[in-house]
Amino acid sequence: MPILGCFGVFLSIIGMTYTEDSILYMITGKLLRDAFISGAVTIANKKREVDQLNVYPVPDGDTGTNMSMTMGNALRELQVMDDNVTVSQVADVTAAALLRGARGNSGVITSLLFRGFAKALKGKITADGEDICASLKLGVEGAYKSVMTPTEGTILTVARMASEKADESVKTTNDETALWSDVCIEAKKALDNTPNQLPVLKKAGVVDAGGMGLYIIWTAMLEVFKGAEPARPADVPKTDTVSVDLSATVGEFDEEITHTYCTEFIVRKNADCKDASLLRAFLESIGDCVVAVEDEDIIKVHVHTEHPGQAIEEGLLFGSLINLKIDNMRYQHENKAKEAAVIRKQNSQKFTPAVPEKPFGSVAVASGAGIEELFRNLGVDCIVRGGQTMNPSTDDILQAIMAVPAETVFVLPNNKNIIMAAEQAVRLADRKVCVLQSKTIPQGITAMMNFDPDADLDTNRLNMTKSLDTVSTGMVTFAARDSDLDGKTIKKGEILALDNGKLAFAEKEIHKAAYKLAKRLMNGSSRFVNIIYGADVSEKDAEELYEHVKSKAGNAEVMLINGGQPVYYYIISVE
Repeated sequence: MPILGCFGVFLSIIGMTYTEDSILYMITGKLLRDAFISGAVTIANKKREVDQLNVYPVPDGDTGTNMSMTMGNALRELQVMDDNVTVSQVADVTAAALLRGARGNSGVITSLLFRGFAKALKGKITADGEDICASLKLGVEGAYKSVMTPTEGTILTVARMASEKADESVKTTNDETALWSDVCIEAKKALDNTPNQLPVLKKAGVVDAGGMGLYIIWTAMLEVFKGAEPARPADVPKTDTVSVDLSATVGEFDEEITHTYCTEFIVRKNADCKDASLLRAFLESIGDCVVAVEDEDIIKVHVHTEHPGQAIEEGLLFGSLINLKIDNMRYQHENKAKEAAVIRKQNSQKFTPAVPEKPFGSVAVASGAGIEELFRNLGVDCIVRGGQTMNPSTDDILQAIMAVPAETVFVLPNNKNIIMAAEQAVRLADRKVCVLQSKTIPQGITAMMNFDPDADLDTNRLNMTKSLDTVSTGMVTFAARDSDLDGKTIKKGEILALDNGKLAFAEKEIHKAAYKLAKRLMNGSSRFVNIIYGADVSEKDAEELYEHVKSKAGNAEVMLINGGQPVYYYIISVE
């Protein structure tokens, strides 16, 4: 083979392509797949670092966790793709998986940014610098369009500025690695500047969490473009060569494999057989999980090792061998992961959407047996369990929508960090979906109380949306971390009172905080006050608060409800 021909083969192996006229640095499907895998693994490894950047100390879904779970949904699909894939196939699989697995606002925006790759690389075998620029541009455009009021100083800014830098760099280089390096450098500059754009970040002394998460993903991709192997889960030793599977984040196939070969055999002892403890000692020197159990005639051997031949040779010194068995545990591990992915896909395909039998139906996101029952009594067809600290994915919401036997389905997210995921489900559903902008449980309850089964879609949408502004919501929870917010020093574990999503004050006692918050929300025109107590509040304590609030509520009707919700000791609504 000519020298240049050999060189061309070499380039194709490392993810570049060769032409007779020039050397073009092209990203292959394998390289893009490995880069995406590395990004997903790295954000999983560093999700806690990103979570700690959240400004508000209240316990929530957390940016790093949501981005990690979103990317992890794509990784499970990427892991079963072979090396002969195209960039189009990789991008399509990634975009589809991210869309369905998107959790929280940060996860949805991440999925939209990666959807840009699917659009720009459609039908392409490899990708060049212009393709990368187009991918970033389309991703940024889609992400900005999805946010009703885009805020600068967030993940959006980081992505936009990086995209603009890519447009500049591609004019001077055809090297995708150099181009992506410029993207990461610019992303870091934009990230470092986010405190200057958002005062709340500056006061807290942190950068934007979503922007940091995106930077982590992109820099991990860069390392792969430079020639590094995909990143590994943090708890797996570098010497372990088993293929990465982020299902460890959900507890599947996360066992640590230290040695490759599971070796088993039985030694039929020689007449002059040596002490079996000597065989055990040798096996322990070359592996682990050693078993060497003997009786008068045999020694049963089991060992995990990189050198099964050495184990066999040593065993022959003690006698003849029978029932010899050697398994490659890494290969088995990989196949189990692939089989699980196939089963997940088959299970998703088995889901049969409900046939519409009525004009309207509804889905509500809620957590807590009492709150779930309350929504069902109000006519909600399907409950998606979730909320604060456990944001459901787009696919979770989609499955619920498709299970409702209605032509039009109203969706009540009941949390501001779930609205975007719900909106992404709209384009995947086979029926009309109306996502209402309910940000709290009381808003969702009020919306359902204003639903009229005899009215048309537009009338219901208008009335239910208007009702959201008639209810004020107070929530009592705890500080998940130390924080300095709006000049207030908050210690982990303190009781926090939130007035319509904003921190009102901190207290030492739950009862005192709840009563003080209720008084703050009520006024002379208040007609209804609902006190929903959570799983960590006793009935006795809740009744004491109820009597206390009722004595100060004037003519307002006060109701006490056992919601059973996690995270929030009390949810108080006033209308």
